[in-house]
Amino acid sequence: MPAGRPQNTGVTFADLGLPAPLVAVLSKGGITTPRPIQAAVLPDALAGLDILGGAQTGSGKTLGFSLPLVVRLAGGHTMARRPRGLVLVPTRELATQVQAVLSPLASAMGLSVATIFGGTAQRPQVAALRNGVDIVVACPGRLADLIGQGHCRLGDVEVSVIDEADQMADLGFLPAVRQLLEATPPGGQRLLFSATLDREVDVLARRFLTRPARHDVDAAAPPAQIVHHLLTVTPADRAAVVTALASGEARVLIFTRTRHGARKLARQLTTAGTPAAQLHGDLAQGARRRNLAAFGSGEVRAMVATDIAARGLHVDGIGLVIHADPPAEHKAYVHRSGRTARGGAPGTVVTVQTAAQAAGVRALMRKAGVTPRATAAAPGSAVLRSIAGPPARRSRRTARGTTARS
Repeated sequence: MPAGRPQNTGVTFADLGLPAPLVAVLSKGGITTPRPIQAAVLPDALAGLDILGGAQTGSGKTLGFSLPLVVRLAGGHTMARRPRGLVLVPTRELATQVQAVLSPLASAMGLSVATIFGGTAQRPQVAALRNGVDIVVACPGRLADLIGQGHCRLGDVEVSVIDEADQMADLGFLPAVRQLLEATPPGGQRLLFSATLDREVDVLARRFLTRPARHDVDAAAPPAQIVHHLLTVTPADRAAVVTALASGEARVLIFTRTRHGARKLARQLTTAGTPAAQLHGDLAQGARRRNLAAFGSGEVRAMVATDIAARGLHVDGIGLVIHADPPAEHKAYVHRSGRTARGGAPGTVVTVQTAAQAAGVRALMRKAGVTPRATAAAPGSAVLRSIAGPPARRSRRTARGTTARS
């Protein structure tokens, strides 16, 4: 695979060949300097090359594919039910956030965008396709369903994007992704982005990318500005330790292994005076959207989530990530931890383990390239307040998202 053009430094978006309307949209949003993955990818993508991009979560790759996507589709004609741009993503939350980035750029170039995913009514999605939407941002399952019902055809797709390809593999979506890509014209441009380039992702790239320019920007390393802590607790103390860590003024994202664990911990936090929202697969899409909005606006400071939030969740100002349950493998650790320290801001990550979990956690941190500050902890330990910071004002509000239809 070609190495691609060298990364540009000290350049503007205009220098990279973006048209003035897009430069204006970016400038209005305070974005004036390309981030490394954007500076690396844009010249090749704008030239029409296939792209194999590796970059850690939070690196700015959404703009890296959104900008060339709208440039290359501008000025064309889209027929009903036959989009010309396709972005495949693994989760509803990521689809929504990609749409938020993509829509103003598309509008500036006279293009339209729609999201397609399950967990919500398909009627608005079918209507958007019938009206000739130019770009769809889709989860594979719902898009395949709509194609099967005759509401969509991919034969006019000129540019296809696969985002978070390794998470697609982890979730078992690659067979559907392959089926969808096979329905697009073989001569179309394809841009594949992944935080890690594992075997399954490599097979996908070799099957569907033609002589891609490869740009790998610190794909697997956790951000250097994160401080990592490892706290060993007794099983009985785990919830109280997490509650103490979440009691400060920082916005905190807490990961649990199961949906039941997320619900239970959110209730415990709220009872202790830290109102917590939930994000997991048992929640209806409306509840997930409301809870994300509450967390993003600061209405609640704590979010308890399963790995559904490990990628694609972009909320500014998350100062603390807590692994209340250690992840099963190192990739999940990196992606969970990447929810903090975004855009150059500092961040803190705490992993809470029991003695029985120590060997497995030690192995995954070694693979992740992390050397944490390790100590034993109990609910009253001084280290908890040093990490959490000054306590926030207590609240008696109820937890958000305590039932599947809330």
